Amino acid sequence: MLRRKFLSGGGTLLVALPVCARNAAHGASGSYTAFLSGVRREALAQGVSSSVVAQAFAHVSAPNPKVLQADRHQPEFTLTWAQYKDRVLSEKKLNDGLSAIQQRADLLGQISGLYGVGGGAIAGIWGLESAYGTRMGTFSVIDALATLAYDGRRASFFRTELLKALHVAEQAGVPPAHMLGSYAGAMGQPQFMPSAYMRYAASYPAGGRADIWHNEGDVFASIANYLARCGWQAGQPWGEGVVLPDSLEQSLLGRGHVRPLAWWVQQGVRPRAGEFDMSVGEGAVIRPDGPGGEAFIVYHNFNVIRRYNPSDFYALAVGLLGDAIT
Repeated sequence: MLRRKFLSGGGTLLVALPVCARNAAHGASGSYTAFLSGVRREALAQGVSSSVVAQAFAHVSAPNPKVLQADRHQPEFTLTWAQYKDRVLSEKKLNDGLSAIQQRADLLGQISGLYGVGGGAIAGIWGLESAYGTRMGTFSVIDALATLAYDGRRASFFRTELLKALHVAEQAGVPPAHMLGSYAGAMGQPQFMPSAYMRYAASYPAGGRADIWHNEGDVFASIANYLARCGWQAGQPWGEGVVLPDSLEQSLLGRGHVRPLAWWVQQGVRPRAGEFDMSVGEGAVIRPDGPGGEAFIVYHNFNVIRRYNPSDFYALAVGLLGDAIT
């Protein structure tokens, strides 16, 4: 059984992170005003315009208690894969996805073809991260990151993300007040941290500023660009459900045990539906809940999805949701 932190509001699985009670470098010895002044100076030295800096901190004067509450009291559940699947891949999530993708099939197909990334993976991530663009978070990204950089876990990380968020506001032309996201600073429909925005955000058609809050072409292109640059293999599946013989030892399972598909067939592994596409070459078999639970054979692209969120549960949910709604 795997222990995960489950974000009940959006269905995204978060990797457990170390939490410290207080950042001694700032919270214990310096005022928030002094901390913000230091961030302003650093941002200006990095080339962020004074107007963007002024807008960003115009209404930031004290640490946000709601951000600290969310950060320090994240609900933890010990979930099996079966329980997680029931929560995340609900009938409503599937029905909403079918409707959402049907309305955007042409756009998704164009972007999928342009980047060589499966439309199912793009759609699955979109669905899990923001419920098809309907839940992006309501926190000011600047306010949230400033709070966590001053008095939260991993202060250095969040200070870096705060500075990058200011660069995003400058480069994307997004008013800081419109940069909304999660309490941890994940932004827009793909839930990109500012550093991910700067590295992977893309516009569609190409050439404009990527608006991952409102422009669905930019949202899909940004997710596709992320997966493509992480090594997505065009035309290849992420994985599929399989049936295992009782004789197959659990020690042979896990992402690290990659074997040719022909070898798995010899062991008695068979797909739940249809036949294996032997051209895929090789894969690994995982059974998240152990003996008696569901089993899947996963391929290279499964590990690419895990680059978006390093969780087997998350990657399975993206793959299954994407397959179901596309």
